[in-house]
Amino acid sequence: MLARLRPILMTALMAGLGLLPAALSHGIVSEIQRPFAVVIVGGIVSATLFTLLLLPLAFPYFSERVESE
Repeated sequence: MLARLRPILMTALMAGLGLLPAALSHGIVSEIQRPFAVVIVGGIVSATLFTLLLLPLAFPYFSERVESE
């Protein structure tokens, strides 16, 4: 898991930081860009947490079920 931690965090961090100006903007076009950027950043955060926390916890459960069949 530690071997995958750095690439996952780097990818999510770069995408999130790239969209941060659009998510925090208050300019003329911000009423169109801001909602999209907030949704994308939220999706990146939730996908990263899913990948790092939920999948490693669920993997042993499903691997035992497949081996027993």
